[in-house]
Amino acid sequence: MSGAGAPDEPVTPAGDARATDVPLDLRAALVQVAADVLGGLDAPEVPAALRAVRQFAPRRRASAGAGPLWAALQDDAFRARVARVWATEHPDLAHALAGDTGSVPEPGTRAAVGAWLLGHDWSALVATPDPRPSPEQVRLAERLARSEAEAARLRDELAVARSEAADARDALAALQRELRRLRSDADRARSEGRRHADEAAAALARADEARLAAEDDARAAADDLRAAQAERTAARAELRSARKLADARVRLLLDTIVDAASGLRHELALPPAADLPADLVAPDQTRPAPRSGSRGRSADDPALLDELLRQPWAHLLVDGYNVTKTGFGELTLVEQRRRLVDGLARVAAGTGAEVTCCFDGQPGQAPPSVSARGVRVLFSVGEIADDLIRRLVAAEPPGRVLVVVTSDQAVARDVEARGAWVVPSTTLLARLQHL
Repeated sequence: MSGAGAPDEPVTPAGDARATDVPLDLRAALVQVAADVLGGLDAPEVPAALRAVRQFAPRRRASAGAGPLWAALQDDAFRARVARVWATEHPDLAHALAGDTGSVPEPGTRAAVGAWLLGHDWSALVATPDPRPSPEQVRLAERLARSEAEAARLRDELAVARSEAADARDALAALQRELRRLRSDADRARSEGRRHADEAAAALARADEARLAAEDDARAAADDLRAAQAERTAARAELRSARKLADARVRLLLDTIVDAASGLRHELALPPAADLPADLVAPDQTRPAPRSGSRGRSADDPALLDELLRQPWAHLLVDGYNVTKTGFGELTLVEQRRRLVDGLARVAAGTGAEVTCCFDGQPGQAPPSVSARGVRVLFSVGEIADDLIRRLVAAEPPGRVLVVVTSDQAVARDVEARGAWVVPSTTLLARLQHL
């Protein structure tokens, strides 16, 4: 030892007394010195076992961390670091313990601490212990016992962890064997994939050949199609000419009939018709209960509806709620009726046809007030609107152009049997959207 008495190399205390025969008061003093030194170390210098102890408050390190500190003092490196710090703080006592001054230090806890740390015989420097331990010694002994029990428990846990690590290594070895097997399977799969890729390339080449042949066939078919279209164009031209001739003949015949009818009316002095058949059909108060609902039909071309309504004295009958609930059922009933009747008024104004719209009436309630120019609005009483439409169609004279708008198949079959045209609700809705 030189200078302040700090040892150059770690030394070992004499005998085994360092770990087993140290009195409690000396052990407590050594733990306190180690706790003070621990607080002054930099973070990289702190042993791993004492990092948690270093986080304690300075006044609690020696008491709360007695076990880890005492265990760390058994390590030569940490003990040597504590010895150097102690020798720096007590240079005279360190030289006396080393025999440099020729004097013998007086017995006491401080001298015993230095002797234990520096590896000298400390037993002669320990004061005769009081056979009755102090409360502080008892408390420290209890904490030391608990710390040693905790250290034993941690050693057991370490053994268990090492056993689990061994099991994990075995499992890792098994997984590595499985990985090698899977890699072998992957190599075989890649080889199989390359084989299939070659087969697919061959199939693609055959498909390209078939595509080229199909393109040749398609070109031949296109030539045939152009020839057929040319023939169809010529046939259509001939058909238009024939239709024009037929229309001219029919128009001449119709003009003759109209002139004859006008002359007959003038000759007989017939007054104009004041009542129309639909005006004479009163709601039947004794009709049976309502029948089942309707189901939709596929939509037709709206142009067909225009052609029918342009015929002389055409009569359009509309199943009101069947149309509104198909086109805008999210609205209230009042808004549905108003929107439909307004659209029918535009149809009547554009075509000049007679228009009748039928709605289901509520039993015991007066019919709502709905009106529009050129549209007759009827509410069924004691019957459903489907039956009212059937009676309106039955009241019309044979030969008159009647167009019934409904998607109810039962109504459609009945009115078609009486010669009326049936148009799905979707066709009228499509026509109303273009007005």
